[in-house]
Amino acid sequence: MTKGRKTMLDERIEIVSYCIANGKNYAAAIERYNVSYPQIYRWVRRYELEGPDGLIDKRGKRKPEDKMTEEELLHAHVKMLNAEIKHKDMEIAVLKKLREIERRRR
Repeated sequence: MTKGRKTMLDERIEIVSYCIANGKNYAAAIERYNVSYPQIYRWVRRYELEGPDGLIDKRGKRKPEDKMTEEELLHAHVKMLNAEIKHKDMEIAVLKKLREIERRRR
């Protein structure tokens, strides 16, 4: 099985177009473009459902706030507050440790 590799959007579109034009011959696409079967299969499915926009890599991208549902906004807010609490707890722990070290020096 071929190991996957990084590809750009235009290359993904080319690979999917080749695969569809050849009757979804995944084996030929794998051989020609050196990309794994699961990856090509996933791209073809997404392309058929969403068009070229389905091939855009969305990993690590956040949804804009104006497109979030109220539930998603609340979840994001809770996540942010939890991160702030964790940060404050770490600050408190560092300050306690600093006081302890200062007391030992005296």
